[in-house]
Amino acid sequence: MKRVLITGGAGFLGSHLCDRFIKEGYHVIAMDNLITGNIANIEHLFKLGQFEFYNHDVTKFVHVAGPLDYILHFASPASPIDYLKIPIQTLKVGSLGTHNILGLARAKKARVLVASTSEVYGDPQVHPQGEDYWGHVNPVGPRGCYDEAKRFQEAITMAYHTYHGLETRIVRIFNTYGPRMRLDDGRVLPAFIGQALRGEDLTVFGDGSQTRSFCYVSDLVDGIYRLLLSDYPYPVNVGNPSEITIKQFGDEIIKLTGTRQKMVHKPLPQDDPKQRQPDITKAREILGWEPKISREEGLRITYEFFKKQLGQ
Repeated sequence: MKRVLITGGAGFLGSHLCDRFIKEGYHVIAMDNLITGNIANIEHLFKLGQFEFYNHDVTKFVHVAGPLDYILHFASPASPIDYLKIPIQTLKVGSLGTHNILGLARAKKARVLVASTSEVYGDPQVHPQGEDYWGHVNPVGPRGCYDEAKRFQEAITMAYHTYHGLETRIVRIFNTYGPRMRLDDGRVLPAFIGQALRGEDLTVFGDGSQTRSFCYVSDLVDGIYRLLLSDYPYPVNVGNPSEITIKQFGDEIIKLTGTRQKMVHKPLPQDDPKQRQPDITKAREILGWEPKISREEGLRITYEFFKKQLGQ
């Protein structure tokens, strides 16, 4: 049985990756310090003999007993409400944490996949965003702690690949949603659904013309799994290229939830990207991957999850 370590394993994406690798027959070791993760996301796996959980901060020395075939490094705050609250920890997990994980991968002779983000493109001047675009990022702005942590993460990963010959993979993740997101994580989808369920008006930052592209979590996990098992060491965008404005998205949420709220506008936060749409040509050509779940279907499943969560 092959063994895989998933850092950030109790988080939204990490927990879904744990499920996928268990399903594929791996022995899964999840590692998380629970600063933003939730043990409830993985408690259904504790009864399984092929699952282990380490409560550990990857910015400190990382030791895992026994062999490892693969490591997926997903430890990091990922929502603005989190990384703006803990900017130094965010920078440390992208730098010190990634360094520790790459060192562990080298010691174990394991292939490592690191989770990067569309935020490496910043507020883009190129649309849609392809992997050859270097980005438009403010390193000293409020989002710099996250953007630059991820850009450094990519750089040190490639350095280990070229200098040490380490087998590396880099996934650039675009907006993803689905069950196990936190209602309070500050991102637009849970914010809109949470407000609708509570009978509050939907908060739109700016005029609502900025765009996002939403990928359902099972599609994203499939793209990550394919990338890990591919032979491609350079960054690959994984996301849904179906682009929508925030205002249109708010209208969809109001229709989905059957509420009568209106949208209220607040000033756009500094450096908030105006456009987000992945060019997934590489993912299609190299991985044979593209998203399958429509936004309508994915939103329905996610809405039911949030409705149940809010009821509890």
